Parts: sequence; structure tokens; C-alpha cells
Amino acid sequence: MLSKKLHDALNAQINAELWSAYLYLSMSLDAENKGFKGVANWFYIQFREEQDHARIFMNYLLSRDAEVKLSPIAEVRTSWASPLDMFKDTLEHEKKVTAMIHNLAAIAAEDRDFASSNKLVWFIDEQIEEEENARGMIQSFEAVEGNKFGLYMLDKELAARVYSVPSPLASTED
Repeated sequence: MLSKKLHDALNAQINAELWSAYLYLSMSLDAENKGFKGVANWFYIQFREEQDHARIFMNYLLSRDAEVKLSPIAEVRTSWASPLDMFKDTLEHEKKVTAMIHNLAAIAAEDRDFASSNKLVWFIDEQIEEEENARGMIQSFEAVEGNKFGLYMLDKELAARVYSVPSPLASTED
């Protein structure tokens, strides 16, 4: 059985993951509106991944016979000056999510809830990847700053990114 503290924190994390999805959808739409179809694709895939992260947490709560409590999603920003600004915001946001995941892990450890601790290992690893990806995108966009052809080529490269179902959900997909 989950402690009330962990149960509440997991429900808050579900809301945070759905807010993240909403943020990345907003970035995708803004990029599309500005003609950056590859950047839009990259953020649309992030949108889908964040929805999946929320679903993984929901599935976990349900597997522990705990109630999922959905809360309203707060408003997100809708416009950025450039793709570089989007990725800088992405990195800062992912750092906040990492801190939230670490907090969940600390609560699970405090509760001696080994099942929850085990489930959170995947998210800890995922956050390392999320931050690394954002840093890499910042470096790429900084490298082509002021170079329209470089920006065009980078945008084309991002258009090739494809969605992959996260491993904790892969077994539940048809």
C-alpha cells in the first residue's frame, strides 16, 4: 500500500507530466506556425512521450490499488522567439521534472517502498536522457545560429525523428 504522501506526490507527478505534454504541444504548434516543421515534429514527439509518462504513472497507481486523481492543467506559454529559446526552456523544464522525480524517489526510499523505488529507476534514467537531449539540441542550434542554411538542415534532420513507445508501456500495446 502506498503512503498518503507518496500517493499524493505520484498524482502531482501525473499532473506535471500532462502539463509537460501540453507545454511541448504548444512548442510544436508555435514551431509549425513559424515554418519549422522539423522542430514541430521533435516537440510533437515529446508531447506524446510526456503523455506516455503520465500513463505509466497512472498504470502504476492503479496496479497498487490507488486512485488516480486528475487535476486541471495550468496554462502554458504559447510563443517563443526561436527554436533555440524553445530548447533552452525545455532544458530548464526538464531539470525541474528531474527534481520532482528525485523527490518521488526520496519519498519511496523513506517509506521503504521498494516497488515504487524500483518503478522510479526507469524515470530517473529517462530524465538523464531528457536533459542530455535538450543540451544537445541547444548546442546544435547555437552552432547554426545566424546560418540560415544550417538552420534549414537542422530542421530537416529533426523532421526524421520518430516516436517510440516507452518500454514500460510496450507490453501493454497491441
